[in-house]
Amino acid sequence: MPLGTHSEAILIHFSGPDAPGLTAGVTAILAGHNVSILDIGQAVVHETLALGMLVEIPAGTDFAPLKSALLSRAHELGLQAHCKKIPQSAVKHWLQGLRHDHFVHFIITVLGRSITFRQIARISAIVAAHGMNIDRIERLSGQLASTGSTENACIELSISGDSLREAGIRAEFLAVAQELSIDIAFQREGVFRRNRRLFAFDMDSTLIQGEVIDELAKMAGVGDQVAKITEAAMRGELVFDESFTRRIALLKGLPAERIYSLLEAVPLAEGAERLIRTLKLLGYKTAILTGGFNFFARSLQERLGIDYVYSNELEIADGVVTGRVIPPIINGGRKAALLAEIAGREGISLEQVVAVGDGANDIPMLELAGMGIAYRAKPLVRQNADQSISFLGLDGLLYLIGVRDRDLQHHERPISGLAG
Repeated sequence: MPLGTHSEAILIHFSGPDAPGLTAGVTAILAGHNVSILDIGQAVVHETLALGMLVEIPAGTDFAPLKSALLSRAHELGLQAHCKKIPQSAVKHWLQGLRHDHFVHFIITVLGRSITFRQIARISAIVAAHGMNIDRIERLSGQLASTGSTENACIELSISGDSLREAGIRAEFLAVAQELSIDIAFQREGVFRRNRRLFAFDMDSTLIQGEVIDELAKMAGVGDQVAKITEAAMRGELVFDESFTRRIALLKGLPAERIYSLLEAVPLAEGAERLIRTLKLLGYKTAILTGGFNFFARSLQERLGIDYVYSNELEIADGVVTGRVIPPIINGGRKAALLAEIAGREGISLEQVVAVGDGANDIPMLELAGMGIAYRAKPLVRQNADQSISFLGLDGLLYLIGVRDRDLQHHERPISGLAG
């Protein structure tokens, strides 16, 4: 609301040990006086409360009785209270910023095995250097620091500032993340951030650890040859269809019964089980869009409860692999087209889609989705994705959609029969 011409703005701040009823106690005093709320915020850090309110005192109203009542009530509640008059010019500047076309709120998600002050200091310095303000910091994980821990650590910073700074600050975070051995996700706060509805995954080296085609090549005695072609394709040095066809040809003659032994040999990616279980709990649709093989993708669909699967069909005749794939080949362009098709079928905006992958052939779908995430990916893919996760497992993706560990503590249970 606009500030009256002759009214006053007072910032009231309360701090002290947290307990039930504190907010009710101080707001009850304010409710009995002729004041309006301009802004309010509250946080609790390690059982210590910080509550701030910016209030408008109408012209001709004496603030002294209200101040006295607030100080008295705060004392009764074991709180410290401070009141400060804010110049009208400062309030108007703040209000104008809220309405400014370029004024935007962003979310920074910091993920790692532990979060340190060095990391926070570096991130906050980058924020400050771009003229942005940190409005809120919240811990999303159960813990933040533990030497040698394999647990997740995550904090979320809500910041605000000029949208014209977005590209620059994003580039700095991408560069500094590797240096600090953490993941830093930077995204605009908006209606779709907590309203995603579809997650689409690549399979090889994303949902599972490793490449199925490489394992088949080892069985066929052509492991080194296929691995070199795979790496070149994932780096974007070869057109996917060409590299895929060349690799498949090297598998000719491999007995069909041997390929199914991989179903139990290749483990799920770290955190995959927890991620998919949670997404199902929250009502998300899930899809596997992979240049990998149908026999493995369908097995994952059954084990994890994936809604959609599109994958390549390895041709088998007379009990052996023929060295050919049944068309059409699921390449990068086809992945993106299938992603759009699934979203349309489900009535989901592409802004509500999250795509996750690690290779060059995943870039088209990562760019199409509302949020594209490069997971333990090649440099080319990280540079072309909205976000990048390299230091946590797949369940770290939950933090990017605002899910906190404590939200799940009553729902955590293993899926029967799942390995990895």
